[in-house]
Amino acid sequence: MTADGGPQRTYKYYDLIMAGFVIVLVCANVIGVSKRSTIAGYQFGTGILFFPLSYLFGDILTEVYGYARSRRVIWAGFAGLAFAAFMSYVVVAMPAASDWDGQAHYEYAFGSTPRIAFASLIGFWAGEFANSFTLAKLKLFTSGRFLWVRTIGSTIAGEIVDTLVFYPLAFFGNWSNDQLLKVMALNYTLKVMWEVLATPLTYRIVNFLKRVENEDYYDRETKFTPFSLEA
Repeated sequence: MTADGGPQRTYKYYDLIMAGFVIVLVCANVIGVSKRSTIAGYQFGTGILFFPLSYLFGDILTEVYGYARSRRVIWAGFAGLAFAAFMSYVVVAMPAASDWDGQAHYEYAFGSTPRIAFASLIGFWAGEFANSFTLAKLKLFTSGRFLWVRTIGSTIAGEIVDTLVFYPLAFFGNWSNDQLLKVMALNYTLKVMWEVLATPLTYRIVNFLKRVENEDYYDRETKFTPFSLEA
């Protein structure tokens, strides 16, 4: 049942999109969160190659299914990311067998510090909710027109929140201030550019889902608290 007592809508692709969102989020944060790469003299965190996909999923979810259903997916992603961090910590901390020499490599690959794991969780949570809230409000403001304004505008808001939360929490004091600011600025710029380039794909997916799901949700009566799983 919905909050107003009506029957709960069922959707063909909602659960699949939720699964894709969680998979992308966990992989991007576990595999690429702490590695830095350099191209043409510019340093960037390699997680940005795939992490922006989570914002693409978030845009699609909010645009088609509404903020409340997107909120459930964000919490599912948060739980998946928290479990991945916990599992990594436990597995790395377990004593290695005396005849196994892979511990150092395993620690290097999966041994994110609790500080980085915490920063990832908080940055993701704050950024995704900022993204979803902004898109839902922009949809009302534009009366459903100009999808590109909503997807790019919400990414600008969400990514700046994520960037300002994650990098200082994870690396302040370990990286020089100059290095930290350069990585933050470049990563933020690349993430927003990624969203701009993905706009034609977003249009195609959104239009397809609205047609097959017979849904184009407007959050006119939505309670925008993030602390709920109610859809």
